[in-house]
Amino acid sequence: MSTSCFADRIGDLIDLTPAERRSLVRLEERSRPLKRGAVLVRENDLQNELFILTRGTAMSYVLLDDGSRQILRFLFPGDMVGFSSLVYQRATETIAGVGDCVVAPFERGALTGIVTEHPRLSALLMATNQMERVALTDRLVALGRTSAKARVAAILLEIRDSRRAADGAPEASFVLGLTQEEMGDAVGLTAVHVNRMLRQLDDERLIARENGRVTLLNEAALARIANYIGRFNGIDLGWLPAGR
Repeated sequence: MSTSCFADRIGDLIDLTPAERRSLVRLEERSRPLKRGAVLVRENDLQNELFILTRGTAMSYVLLDDGSRQILRFLFPGDMVGFSSLVYQRATETIAGVGDCVVAPFERGALTGIVTEHPRLSALLMATNQMERVALTDRLVALGRTSAKARVAAILLEIRDSRRAADGAPEASFVLGLTQEEMGDAVGLTAVHVNRMLRQLDDERLIARENGRVTLLNEAALARIANYIGRFNGIDLGWLPAGR
């Protein structure tokens, strides 16, 4: 059977039936390269396509009137891109490549067949959307109520967990793949402040950095500093209907 990056990610949550997997594979029949920094979707543009990120890292963000940028999410292989625009005619956020990427575009009308033929997949899309909402809520709490050090620790743990979910790699060491400016735009800090916090975490032997790779030396201490909750744990999908 043909492979599907999205089906592989969903398949980590539930055992897909062959028909469900075929339905998801069809979403990735086309592919499109996306260069680092290139914009895939621009906020407020008419939006009729959604995407599956199949390779690389992307980000979603909004621009404020003063030209500053708030990054909402970093996106990894297997993520559905632009899902928040599903119920709007115009895109609610800008999507751009963090590195060189590949995306699979599909018309949002393709989801009609999934909703009609596969109620469990429809419910699962709703569930994953709620997982994203909770992650954004956690970020909002961090922005409003935690220190700069806690925010940087939290974003490192969030990226590690997202990469672990995408790659299935349990290692505490990973390629960060982000500039300090990008990290700052996600947690409301300047690049200079992010650099200072990273050096502090490094000096305290909580992390180690070398050639763009970050190693989490004391994950428990980082989680305490960040007030971090691993949202990939404790997922309960026992209420889903049977697959077709």
